[in-house]
Amino acid sequence: MKFVVSSSLLLKNLKNIGGVVASNPVVPILENILFDVYDNVLSATASDMQSSVKTSIDVEADGNGMVAVPAKKLLETLANLPEQPITITVDEDTYAVEIQSDNGYYKLSGENAVDFPKMPEVNNAFSIEFASSALLRTINFTLFATSTDDMRPAMGGIYFQLKADKGVFAATDGHRLVRYTRTDISSANETAILLPRKAMSLLKSMLVDDDTVVTVNFNQTNAHFEFNNMQMICRLLDERYPDYENAIPLNNINVMTIGRQDLMNSLKRISIYSNKVTNQVRFKIGDDQLHISAEDLDFSNEANETLPCEYEGKQLEIGFNSRFFSEILANLDTNLIDLELSEPNKAGLIIPKTMKENEDLLMLVMPVMLNQYA
Repeated sequence: MKFVVSSSLLLKNLKNIGGVVASNPVVPILENILFDVYDNVLSATASDMQSSVKTSIDVEADGNGMVAVPAKKLLETLANLPEQPITITVDEDTYAVEIQSDNGYYKLSGENAVDFPKMPEVNNAFSIEFASSALLRTINFTLFATSTDDMRPAMGGIYFQLKADKGVFAATDGHRLVRYTRTDISSANETAILLPRKAMSLLKSMLVDDDTVVTVNFNQTNAHFEFNNMQMICRLLDERYPDYENAIPLNNINVMTIGRQDLMNSLKRISIYSNKVTNQVRFKIGDDQLHISAEDLDFSNEANETLPCEYEGKQLEIGFNSRFFSEILANLDTNLIDLELSEPNKAGLIIPKTMKENEDLLMLVMPVMLNQYA
């Protein structure tokens, strides 16, 4: 089998799927990318058993065939080649893969494609469509708040709730919570699925910010995403998602409005002086001013700043983990935010002052206890 393809086009498509390849997979064949050439179309598939990603490229082929090609070595080779047509030849007896460029020759040891796991099929599926930009925005707002703790698997993904009048998307790691709502996404049959963090990170890298239609088919075990020449299938998390609505405090009568970027920059400076274990910073709010301070008693470090703000409510002191608070601010795209508070021992709500049409966003951050509240 032999085919000719643009080196840059092949690299671009393989980068989209290469993120799923594990460095030390349980099954050695998964260090490879599956090449399947049929009727002048190259289908390339990568998998880690939990997620599988497939892309298709038009090529000039002399025959059909399949082979598993070492992913790391192939991607490094293509990344260092200038744009040019390359010829890839596969020995179907030894699975040797030869790459011929304008001035070079490279030979890789492939493997039998029969050993590569097949992409699962999503049968009896429920279907919904997203605009690529809407799905990308959903993932951008929620992914950072998912948990990386293997002991809390139910929090290790983004929770999709499709309702008759809206779609609600949530993520939490126990310290932060994001609830993102879109009224331009709905489903006549209400349903909910929990999509894993790694799969959503892969999908994020493949999506573009345009109106491309992404078709999502899912059943009780898998979700299948398809758009342009890309396909991704991932296994759903079979966990009961926490009742996150009960964690959102009500009657937050203390409201501070402040510039997002000014607050984020101040936190970056102040957190340098905070304790490196707790990352604790202190907010003292009152008289249209926010006083931010931090100290590390072990090293006699301390810092404080004062920022102007608009504030309605009683004078209040509350502590936050500066890293969690800063990550929330970094994942917003608004100039002004409202910080809604009730008591020093209850969560703070960070809400963008302006949002696009058809969407609503709430981010929650848990407080840390200051000395006087201990």
